[in-house]
Amino acid sequence: MSDQEIPSEDKKEPAKPDPAPATAPAAKPKAAAKKPAAKPKEPFIDNGDGTVTDPNSNLMWKQNDAWLDKKRFFLWKDHKEYIDEVNAAKFAGHDDWRLPDSKEAGTLVDKTKSLIDKNGTIIPIDPIFSQGCFASTWTSDCSDDVIKRFDLKNGVDTAYPPTDVWSSIWLCRNAGKTESAKEPAAEPAEPVKAATPE
Repeated sequence: MSDQEIPSEDKKEPAKPDPAPATAPAAKPKAAAKKPAAKPKEPFIDNGDGTVTDPNSNLMWKQNDAWLDKKRFFLWKDHKEYIDEVNAAKFAGHDDWRLPDSKEAGTLVDKTKSLIDKNGTIIPIDPIFSQGCFASTWTSDCSDDVIKRFDLKNGVDTAYPPTDVWSSIWLCRNAGKTESAKEPAAEPAEPVKAATPE
């Protein structure tokens, strides 16, 4: 064997460097989910009969509150007296007037609107309602143990002990289905073919 020949086991390839560990591709930041633009509120409708319809909540409101009707306030324990009187008279043709719950009362508050209340204070209520009303109402969220008077000046309800706390009353009723919520008209039935004699 010549000096230039190298045994095959000595022929080693130079060591290759370890490949760099594969790095995961950088995570792309998630785009913030865009909220759909709020649908503009439809304006309240003056029905011309002492009622106002809110097409957004599908509630009908009495345009006057109890203060304007009776020139007095009501204790919680006496609230049914006023409601029963309004329903017995079938005000505007309806006998299902009721107290709003707090959420429903909150739909009256609109900071883009201004109405003068009984005390000459500007409150954030649509002037489609009667000027001179009182800026609070009892709500159906009350009980004999915890009464909550809803403040229409700031849109919050406050619990009071069931003692001599007075309030006005704003009444509402469900106005029925809106045009868009009505059931689609039923498809006309196929005409029945008269039987022909054979």
